[in-house]
Amino acid sequence: MIAAMDDIPTALPEFRPGAVWLVGAGPGDPGLLTLLALHALRHADVVVTDALVDPRILALARPGAVIEPLGKRGGRPSPTQAEISARLVELAGRGLRVLRLKGGDPFLFGRGVDEALALGEAKIPYRVVPGVTAGIGGLAYAGIPATAGGTNSAVAFATGHGPSGELPDDVDWRALARGAPVLVVYMGLATLGRLRDELLAGGRSADEPAALVSRAATPRQRVVETTLGAIVEAAALSKFEAPALVVVGPVVALRGRMDWWDPQEQSE
Repeated sequence: MIAAMDDIPTALPEFRPGAVWLVGAGPGDPGLLTLLALHALRHADVVVTDALVDPRILALARPGAVIEPLGKRGGRPSPTQAEISARLVELAGRGLRVLRLKGGDPFLFGRGVDEALALGEAKIPYRVVPGVTAGIGGLAYAGIPATAGGTNSAVAFATGHGPSGELPDDVDWRALARGAPVLVVYMGLATLGRLRDELLAGGRSADEPAALVSRAATPRQRVVETTLGAIVEAAALSKFEAPALVVVGPVVALRGRMDWWDPQEQSE
């Protein structure tokens, strides 16, 4: 149970009327919220939430706060980013305390930059509250470290879903395959076949450990361990669903000794 804000002896900034807070909600578990994120939930007049925020986190909003779903989901009817940004400006212009709640971290593949720029242009005061990104927190809940001593001294984060819905063409995937021992790819399920092919063409071994992590840090978390060469077939056989992380590298092999978290211990 998360303590009431009055029980936390920490000086936190005032959430002023007419301001927008761009807040990262973390990968799922409400316990991964920062104090600033919880503070914002307890004081916001309206919570504009994206599609990946866990319902247990929204339940922490203050009584009377309006919850406004306004998220983008690939392949489904969704508001445009311009429409989302305009809505934040409109709500703040009414003198409301506006919490823009985003899964993970707002500045890591979260389009928070677009919203911050729009707010700045409209002269709307805003604050950015970083969150625990799925590529760190979600992997930890799956028993996979991003780095490990003696295993890797670098890790690369990339998105597998570009503006067109395809694998981003502004990334040299073959060079990335050679440059980082561990790769963590967000939203890579729909482009998994091409991603695998590019990494293999870049010199990665088909036998290299790989994993898929879905719904990280939630009661619906699923993890499938496989190899890079077999990852597409493993996703199909397990009927994996987005959102999912793709992890490639030697750290995946540590999961057999680090699978510490039981999703069934969490309540929906």
